[in-house]
Amino acid sequence: MKHRIVVLGAGYAGAYGAGILARRLSPADFEITVVNAEPEFVQRMRLPQLAAGQEIDTPNLADVFAGTGIRLRLARVTAVDPERRVVTLADAGGELGYDTLVYALGSHGDVEGAPGVAEHAFDVAARPSALRLRERLDSLVTRGGGGNVVVVGDGLTGIETATELAESRPGLSVTLIARGQLGARLSAGARGHLRQACDRLGITVLEHTSVEAVEAERVLCTDGTALASDATVWTAGFAVGPIAAAAGLKVTGTGQIVVDRTMRSVSHPDVYAIGDSACAVGDNGRPLPMSCASAGYTSRQAIEAIVGRLTGRKIPHTKLVYTYNQISLGRRDGIRQAVDDEGRARAKYQGGRKSAQIKSVILRMALWATSHPTFGMPRRKHRLAAAPDATAAKAAV
Repeated sequence: MKHRIVVLGAGYAGAYGAGILARRLSPADFEITVVNAEPEFVQRMRLPQLAAGQEIDTPNLADVFAGTGIRLRLARVTAVDPERRVVTLADAGGELGYDTLVYALGSHGDVEGAPGVAEHAFDVAARPSALRLRERLDSLVTRGGGGNVVVVGDGLTGIETATELAESRPGLSVTLIARGQLGARLSAGARGHLRQACDRLGITVLEHTSVEAVEAERVLCTDGTALASDATVWTAGFAVGPIAAAAGLKVTGTGQIVVDRTMRSVSHPDVYAIGDSACAVGDNGRPLPMSCASAGYTSRQAIEAIVGRLTGRKIPHTKLVYTYNQISLGRRDGIRQAVDDEGRARAKYQGGRKSAQIKSVILRMALWATSHPTFGMPRRKHRLAAAPDATAAKAAV
């Protein structure tokens, strides 16, 4: 009987991880199944562009995995039973058994930040929600071309969303709400560049402002200010789903799965977590932030661990680092901010068109690597070891 590897989620982490596993493991001994709710690969980092009205590539996952031997199940995951090694799927999907589970369900927009967010606000954390925002903005154009958009949160997603909307839809009045100083996590030089970009794009910035509630047509701030809003975009944080916690896996207070240095669940050794789903401690001793970069690093480490443990090979430690924040400010401007081992901004930064071009290259490389899993497919693939965990003693943990 083949060893069943099930990958939950086909975002940057899941799709990339499944493709590399298919390259390295023999189909004579391994069966790899990817479960994803949507039929397309979603470039999450480009969703602010999609919401702004631009077109982005969405490769069909069936085409991506064609010829790899990977099985694709289009279904929504509703539960995991690690004791029975079973995943429950919605929409008459039934149950799917596994021997090794790779948990890559990622994160979603946190809609619990204030009353009314879930009912009235939009987010750009998923393709359906980004498309709903796009439709709303299109309706404003239909009725006259203007309108007020309030973006709540000046993290990287909030900054990119506000600048993309302002650049692509100049008829809108865009307001960006920052809880503290605008771009507080950036260096002084980068903050200055960001402020200039907001001024150039006509974005109104409200600093040191907290939101008390979101209504259908306005945003209420804790200082009593009421902002008219035809579309409120909530980017003030991300959250992970409750499935891992409900399954009894050891999780953090945020619901992320606690893993060891090889991305293996500390409570259930048949489960690996990657991307935003994992609470992975980087080489600097700090948890890696939710990001595409972290998805790549955690995926590579999990791949090495899974291949090593199942085929009798030593498990190397791959890099787990976070050294830059790469921020788009529309299509022609950007910021590349270096960070130190404590996650603090270094004085060094790069701003302008070159930074925008670097970000664009990173996005294209991430898409290419994910959508070409058969590239470099080796002729010889690793076979299942007679005793898969026999190498645990010599494996890096």
